[in-house]
This record gives sequence, structure tokens and C-alpha cells, in this order.
Amino acid sequence: MPKYRIAWMPGDGIGVDVMDAARIVLEAIGLDAEYVPADIGWHFWCTEGDALPQRTLDTLQTCDCALFGAITSKPKEEAESELIPELQGKGLSYRSPIVRLRQTFDLYVNLRPCKAFPGNPLNFRDDLNLVVFRENTEGLYAGVEFYPLPAEVRSALEATSRAMAAFRDVDSADIALACRIITRRGARRIVRQAFEYARKHGFPTVTLVEKANVLRETSGLMVREARQIAADYPEIELWETNIDAMAMWLVKNPQNYGVLVSSNLFGDIISDLCAQLVGGMGFAPGGNIGDHFAIFEPTHGSAPKYAGQYVVNPMAMLLAVKMMLDWLGEGEQATRLEKAIAAVIAEGQVRTYDMGGSASTLDVAREVVRKL
Repeated sequence: MPKYRIAWMPGDGIGVDVMDAARIVLEAIGLDAEYVPADIGWHFWCTEGDALPQRTLDTLQTCDCALFGAITSKPKEEAESELIPELQGKGLSYRSPIVRLRQTFDLYVNLRPCKAFPGNPLNFRDDLNLVVFRENTEGLYAGVEFYPLPAEVRSALEATSRAMAAFRDVDSADIALACRIITRRGARRIVRQAFEYARKHGFPTVTLVEKANVLRETSGLMVREARQIAADYPEIELWETNIDAMAMWLVKNPQNYGVLVSSNLFGDIISDLCAQLVGGMGFAPGGNIGDHFAIFEPTHGSAPKYAGQYVVNPMAMLLAVKMMLDWLGEGEQATRLEKAIAAVIAEGQVRTYDMGGSASTLDVAREVVRKL
């Protein structure tokens, strides 16, 4: 009986390519695991009207964690047009499977390490080690949206918010509304996870990235809770900054920062910025982590035009494997894998096109295996 059951979710596009690279490395490491196929992706939306079928959710309930490749997502009208004829006009609405997974399994931490590996020609600087903690289940990605604006929602807003007066002359049919939901519980637990990580790994600061001077209630709640949590970690300094200023400072002097924590949308923005500082999305892994389950993935998209060509950089996927190994408690294997990845990058002999080379996705995986 294998020690671990790992759900295997390539998705579509280049998700399949990079997951093939991950399998090469995992087999070389010899992780005692069973890899359980699980359906997810655009194909299942088009043919079943659900990119995340119930059978997949049932499978995940039997697994320790999951590896995920990538999935195609398209705007509302385009998504509906690609349904098979039998499903069109049925009122089906596409919703991001990864967002559903985060909420279904309460994977409230989106952990995005962005580390510059020496020898990477795409590094902004070689001395960066940025770690973003992004709240993963709330905020503007909570999925509470309306269009057109329902009369009862509008009436409630007009009765409770003076700011709605600015829209009194706008017809409800011309208003789309998204709710930014921040809970005290959500704010406290993501901030605490950031401080715990900083303490464990020796970071002297945690930077809270919000916009409390404008978003006074939602960002304000994040700030108040962060200050309370920070009191439990006197050896770590809490820095507070606005999202727009943070974007500027990350470009100007990113070496001054380490652990950053933010709500869902702002965390999404700064994690992509941090990724670019260390080589781009090809070097950006992510973990969707809860108290009892986790899903690990590269944070790039599905890039359909490259699907099946095996030309994309698999390093983000391989670093996601490293994160999974850490989470499973396989620290020695995680360290071995990271050292092998670092060695391949430092040597610079086997590189994909984004790094100026001509190696394939699987070539890179095999070179990492040689370094293992």
C-alpha cells in the first residue's frame, strides 16, 4: 500500500506537458505514492457543462493532496458558445474550477514563493527571496457578483450606503456589482500563517499589502487584525503599505522585502509581480493549502497555442512538486529536488526557449533527474 494518494490533475493546454515533466522527476525521486487520475479542464466544461465534475471532488476526498497542471478559462459568453449543442441554452455558467476547489476544501492559503536562482538570465536581481501569502477564499474572488443589479440588492444598498447616491441615475441593467468580502476569521488566519512562516524561516519582517485609506472597511479590517496578530510575534516587524505603493517598491528595491501578506485580488497582483522579478511565470509555483488538504500547481496559464509541443519551461511545475514534498513532510527529498533544479539553472546548459535555449520541457526534467 503506497504511503500517499496524490490526485493527478493535468487539466488542459500545457498543463499536460508540465505534468509529464513532473512525473519523470517524481519517479526518479521514488516517492512512495499512488497517482490517482482526476478529471478537470475545459474539455469537461464543453462536453458536460462542468469543468470540475462531482466525481473529481469525490476522488479528492480520498487523497492526501493533489498536483494540478493548468486549465483554460474564457469569458462568460465565449464559454457558453463552446458548449456542445445539447448543453447550450440550459443556463449553465462557467466558474473557475480552481476557485471552487479552494472554497470547497477551504484552502485558504495561497502560498507563492518567488526565489531567484543564481544563473537565471531572467532574474531582475539574484538576491531575491520573496514569499507571498494570499488569502485564497474571500475578497473579490468570493464569487458574489450580480449583473444586472437585482432590484432587492439595489434597494438594500441604497438604504445602507450613501455612496450609492452617485449611481442614482444609472439603470440597474447597466450596473455590474462584485462584493469584496473580508471576514475577521479570514484575515486573522492568513496573517497568522504569514507570521508563522516568517518565524520558522527567519524573516525579520512581514509586509501587509492593502488599501485601507480608500477601502476603509475591508482593508481596514485586515489592518486591524494584522496588528493584533503581530503582537504575538515581537521579534518580527509588521510593515504596512498600500497595493499601489507596493508595486512601485517591488520594482525599485525588492531586496528589502521577504514575506508579504494580502487579500485575494491584491495578493494575486503582487505575486505575479514578484514572479516576474525572479524570471517570470515559468519559475512561479503555488500552493493552495488548508488545514488538512492542499493542491500544488504552477501558477502560469494553460497557453493553448503551445499545448502538446513540450516547449514550455517546467520549472514552476517542478518547484510545485518541491512544495508538495515539503508539505507531505518529505523535507529531505524536497531539498534534493531544489538543489537539482538550482544546479540545472546555474549550469545553463539545458534551457527552454524563454531562457534563450532550445531544450524541450522533458529535456529539462531529465536534466534535473541527472542532477538528483
